[in-house]
Amino acid sequence: MSTEKLRLPNYGGQALIEGVLMRGRYSVAAAMRAPDGKIVIEVEKLTGIYNSSLARIPFLRGLIILWDSLGLGTRFLTKSANLQTGEDEKIEGPTLYLTLAVSLIIAVLLFFVGPAALGRWIQNLSGTTTFITNLIEGLIRLAGIVLYIWLIGRSKDIAAVFGYHGAEHKTINAFEAGEELTPANIIKYSVAHPRCGTSFLLTLIVISILVFSLLGSLPLAWLLLSRVLLLPILAMISYEYIRWTAGHLDSPLISWMMKPNLALQSLTTREPSLEMLEVSIASFNAMVAQEDKIKGEIDLSSRLSLSTNR
Repeated sequence: MSTEKLRLPNYGGQALIEGVLMRGRYSVAAAMRAPDGKIVIEVEKLTGIYNSSLARIPFLRGLIILWDSLGLGTRFLTKSANLQTGEDEKIEGPTLYLTLAVSLIIAVLLFFVGPAALGRWIQNLSGTTTFITNLIEGLIRLAGIVLYIWLIGRSKDIAAVFGYHGAEHKTINAFEAGEELTPANIIKYSVAHPRCGTSFLLTLIVISILVFSLLGSLPLAWLLLSRVLLLPILAMISYEYIRWTAGHLDSPLISWMMKPNLALQSLTTREPSLEMLEVSIASFNAMVAQEDKIKGEIDLSSRLSLSTNR
């Protein structure tokens, strides 16, 4: 990877219902295909914690990105769903946060606490070592996540969302390759991307096996509690690993290590249509335009501040 490519902004995104969300450093933009065929675009400036120094602190920034995917992503998913039904946004404020909390609790119980309890049960039956038990727990966790994604992917609506996920990846891959962003140009690019959230999940599972093994054998209550309490730490480590590997893909070893992560993305991406790519490009262009506008305002403010201080 060239030095020029490493200096490119780490733009990211997320698939929506009939749409794509693109995220920059200062703003987000969503483009959604309305039932009448028109592309509806919404742009928001990122404020609050996104502009604080906390968002640039290694490891801590991983938690902010995780919240970004949960909070911001869910809100725009709601917008995209309501656009298809013609209804106003209904989930917001306390209702949105309650929905997020309940969903997060269910996910933690199913994919972290549940596999830990099952792993301990298997250990009691077979007498395996702590490391082997944690390995079994991790494999159960991975199998559960893969099965869940595979099952929901059989739905026609979710399959369409996975198509927009592929469109998002193709758009960012084309941008990072310096390609002019047109549907005909970017259709040839991969639907996989090293910074994808699906890659994050696999990394999280592998790191959890290593970290949980360091804890040794714990009483059942502490075992289950540790799966909840250590989740933020696992997320922070996983994010930094994904970020680091994405910047070192020129290394044959790193590229080889990333193959399982990229392969897993085949579950959450589909080859998009040209119409899906149009939506993704519209979202990306709207985000970049807003980024440039905000950067210009920041530069102007800095110059005025320097003039005033002289």
